[in-house]
Amino acid sequence: MSGAAAAREARRWIGTPYRHQAAARGAGTDCLGLIRGVWRALYGHEPADVPPYTPDWSEPQRQERLWQAAAAHLIERRCDALEPGDVLLFRMRDGGVAKHLGIVTEAGDSPRFVHAYSGHGVVENALSAPWRRRIVARFAFPDRGI
Repeated sequence: MSGAAAAREARRWIGTPYRHQAAARGAGTDCLGLIRGVWRALYGHEPADVPPYTPDWSEPQRQERLWQAAAAHLIERRCDALEPGDVLLFRMRDGGVAKHLGIVTEAGDSPRFVHAYSGHGVVENALSAPWRRRIVARFAFPDRGI
């Protein structure tokens, strides 16, 4: 699967409002919904049903549910490089579980990513130092949908 295709599709979601547990371009999405929507655009269907989840992503239980789900459906890559279309997993605070996702749209000297961010909707941001230090895992979409 072309990472460029995933990056292009992610950019189509820019401006979608933030809605917890939603995954509808233009109507509402959260960060997982963005990944789900890009997956549907690439493969025609989602790889699995998504059970209800809370905004804390099992933080009180210290369960890495989002990381486990990403590892089950995406291809894990080393974090020392970036390519357009990569899915990034972020830990938003020290000691917390990883609970935010984004898709790389530009790599190189000025990397950028698209993500659904509470209070902002789907936006494209520079992958600045504050964001980069929060990355805990990097994934690629598989060559074929599962």
